[in-house]
Amino acid sequence: KRLFDFFVSSVVIIFILSWLYPLIAILIKKQSKGPVLFKQMRTGKKNKPFCCYKFRSMYLDDDNESQQVKRGDCSVTPIGKFIRRTSLDEMPQFFNVFMGNMSVVGPRPHMIKHTNDYNDHVHNFMVRHFVKPGITGLAQISGLRGEIKDVSDIKRRVNTDIKYVQTWSLFTDIKICFFTIII
Repeated sequence: KRLFDFFVSSVVIIFILSWLYPLIAILIKKQSKGPVLFKQMRTGKKNKPFCCYKFRSMYLDDDNESQQVKRGDCSVTPIGKFIRRTSLDEMPQFFNVFMGNMSVVGPRPHMIKHTNDYNDHVHNFMVRHFVKPGITGLAQISGLRGEIKDVSDIKRRVNTDIKYVQTWSLFTDIKICFFTIII
C-alpha cells in the first residue's frame, strides 16, 4: 500500500500539481488575502494528529478551524466554490500522502473536534483509525460525502469505512481511484 501511495502521489505531484498549484494559487491570491494553503489538524492512523493540507477556499476567519462548511456558506470565495465542487481543494493532500501521513485511499480524516464528537455517538467509530486516512475512499464513491446533517449520515460513512478496512486489497484501492476519477 505504501509503494502504491508513494508512486501515485509522486506522479500527481510531478505531472499535475507542478502546473496546477501555481495556477490555483494565483486565483486564490487574486480573490482574497491570506495563504494559498489551508492547514488543519486532523485525526490520522492510530488517532495521531497530523497537519492536513488543502487549497484555501474560504475568506480568512477564526471560526473556520472548527466549523463544518454548509451548503451556500457565504464565507466560501468564488474560486473556492469551484475548487470545492470539483474537489481540487483536496489536491495538496497528495503532499500528505507523499510524506506518509495519509494514503490515496482510506477513510476521510476528520477535524480532531469532530473525531471526539462522533466517537461519543457512533459505535466502533475509532475502527476507521486502524488505517491511514485517505484522499478518497469507499464512502466517497458510495455517495456518502459532504455535509453531515445528523448522526445517521456519519453512521453510514463509518459503516462503509469499516467495510473498507475489513476488506482492503490493492485491487479495491485501484477500483476506488478509478471511480473517484469518473464520478
